[in-house]
Amino acid sequence: MQLTYQKLPAQLRRSSKLRKLMAVLVTAYAIKRFSPYVWRRIQRSAAGKQLGGSSGVVSTSSSSCVDNNGENKKRKNNRSPSVNRDFILRLTHLLKLLFPRLLCPEIGLLVLHSITLISRTFLSIYVAGLDGVIVKCIVQKDPQAFVLQLAKWLLVAVPATFINSAIRFLEGQLSLRFRGRLVDHAYQLYFTNQTYYRVSNMDGRLSNPDQSLTEDIVMFSASVAHLYSNLTKPILDVVVTCYTLFRTAHSKGANTTWPSVIAGLLVVVTAKVLRSCSPRFGKLVAEEAKRKGDLRYMHSRIIANSEEIAFYGGHKVEMAQLQRSYRSLSSQIHHILLKRLWYIMLEQFLMKYVWSASGLVMVAVPIITATGYSQYDSEEVKQAAILMKEEELVSERTQAFTMARNLLNAAADAVERIMSSYKEVTELAGYTSRVSEMLGVFEDVNKGIYRRSADQEGESTGRGGVIQHGQRVSGPLEIKGRVISVETGIRCENLPIITPTGDVVVSSLNIQVDDGMNVLITGPNGCGKSSLFRILSGLWPVYGGVLYRPEPEHMFYIPQRPYMSEGTLRDQVIYPDSVEEMFQRGVSDSDLEQILRTVHLVYILDREGGWDSVSDWKDVLSGGEKQRMGMARMFYHRPRYALLDECTSAVSIDVEGNIFQAAKDAGIALLSITHRPSLWKYHSHLLQFDGEGGWRFEPLDASTRLSLQEEKLRLENQLSGIPRMQQRLAELCLLLGEREGEDTE
Repeated sequence: MQLTYQKLPAQLRRSSKLRKLMAVLVTAYAIKRFSPYVWRRIQRSAAGKQLGGSSGVVSTSSSSCVDNNGENKKRKNNRSPSVNRDFILRLTHLLKLLFPRLLCPEIGLLVLHSITLISRTFLSIYVAGLDGVIVKCIVQKDPQAFVLQLAKWLLVAVPATFINSAIRFLEGQLSLRFRGRLVDHAYQLYFTNQTYYRVSNMDGRLSNPDQSLTEDIVMFSASVAHLYSNLTKPILDVVVTCYTLFRTAHSKGANTTWPSVIAGLLVVVTAKVLRSCSPRFGKLVAEEAKRKGDLRYMHSRIIANSEEIAFYGGHKVEMAQLQRSYRSLSSQIHHILLKRLWYIMLEQFLMKYVWSASGLVMVAVPIITATGYSQYDSEEVKQAAILMKEEELVSERTQAFTMARNLLNAAADAVERIMSSYKEVTELAGYTSRVSEMLGVFEDVNKGIYRRSADQEGESTGRGGVIQHGQRVSGPLEIKGRVISVETGIRCENLPIITPTGDVVVSSLNIQVDDGMNVLITGPNGCGKSSLFRILSGLWPVYGGVLYRPEPEHMFYIPQRPYMSEGTLRDQVIYPDSVEEMFQRGVSDSDLEQILRTVHLVYILDREGGWDSVSDWKDVLSGGEKQRMGMARMFYHRPRYALLDECTSAVSIDVEGNIFQAAKDAGIALLSITHRPSLWKYHSHLLQFDGEGGWRFEPLDASTRLSLQEEKLRLENQLSGIPRMQQRLAELCLLLGEREGEDTE
């Protein structure tokens, strides 16, 4: 033992040389690792300077630059979600939404969660040391000390289990808070400027907004909260346990150089192997979420159109489409499971078995090389360690081995979680991409920026040319028109009617609707009648010209199929107002009853059980009743202008006439799309589209037009009989053996 003490300085000198060698190796590895990155940066900067110096060449080849930019955009759009700079930027933007200010409930939960994670780490170290003491008591055959240490171990289990449960509870609370922040922000964008309509009808980037608003936000919130736990605690575990192991080893004079070398090499090699073999989980998860959304959309479409499908007997076609969508999702899930099978197998082999074998070596080397004292200990301590009995040495070694093994297992488990969390980070990249894309589309649509699917395939053609009927505008649609709010009247100046798909229905419309005018709008299908209403209501943008119109709250649009909301019978009449807003208007239930009497629906009060009755109104009310309910809403809101789009096609002619006359008496200007001649007398002007891009706006003389209509129908009936008469004449001539036109003698 004395000889060992004399050789101690040489060992210390040898260990310092090994440390220097390790520092040189680490520096060489760092140079090898980062030199390609530095070299690429130098090349890029040099290429940028060359491009800057040859501006004349660039200007002469502008067309090729446009092509390259288009290819770069396409390449950027096709880039799959992964852990890169875009992911960091998107995640940073979303984290600002999750933590809007420094003092917010989410920060408090995060701090509390961090405290529980730190407490769990120090409890793990204390339990590891306690395990070593218990084993030492067993080896020393000291039952009294064993019972005492076991009691401590059981007492520690109470706060340890509570902290474990608190970690899961706080993680769930963080996930719920994150989800609430994102849902509030997304809903605010979704219901601003009619984004809920425009994102599905004017923009083609989001195929399933409902999937993004529900599943994607839930998965992103849970992934962020779980990843924080899975990264914070393991990193803290590694730091604290490594520090504890080093401190314990140095206190016993053990050599920690080779265990450190083994641990470093093992972590580096494992990380390199797993990173090179890791599938692109971000892309796989994003595609799985997209296919889940497609399957959900198929189900919702069948539910929404179940009656039509049943009438047509189209269940086989719908079932085939549903099965095809499910098989697509199933194949994607199977593909992900197959990728995870081999990746998890490799991960478990490296982190369980290779690391366990290496851990035994890392624990054995310090114990074998330990002297029992530190170089900073006093001479008395060193002498006591040298003269220690073999039995005491065995118990000390057993305690050190047990404690080191437990701490090393904890550190290895922490490193394993850190390295396996890379897979979770790539999955988070997929969820981040979808949520960020959804919010980006909502923000663009709010600003009036729309992009269709075709925009991603090529640039606009025909920009700056004259807009003509029948052509389709390719590329992004530019909103060049103006909307000017006025108190009364509607005026269109060179207003084009263009659909969201880019089809030009009418190239230029010029009309003026003054006070007292009631306009009848007619024309064939697809000529732009309903499209004009959507532009006047503000649903579609004005792509050119000038539109003078009142504010949207002074215009009320009634479609052919009125929407029935959830709620009471009263809610159906006053929609979209609430009961409080109804009372603020000064409207009572007796006023609503009078409105129902005007539209011939007062009997519904007795049939359905009063104003507070709740039913599934879209199924309870018939088609004609729903249309009359839509007209009742018009009388409740009393707008200046009512845009009526075939809204009484299922109502009887006499009731329909009474409703239109009541609307005129109430001072509501009517702009009506209808094919019933019985309604002509309630209108003063006619706007007629010909379906070829042309239109005509003129005063309407109902009596003259009705007489002309009757004469037209009479002539059509007479002319329709001429072909039958000619066919019968040819048959008679054939039977008589005569030619047509010959006279019989």
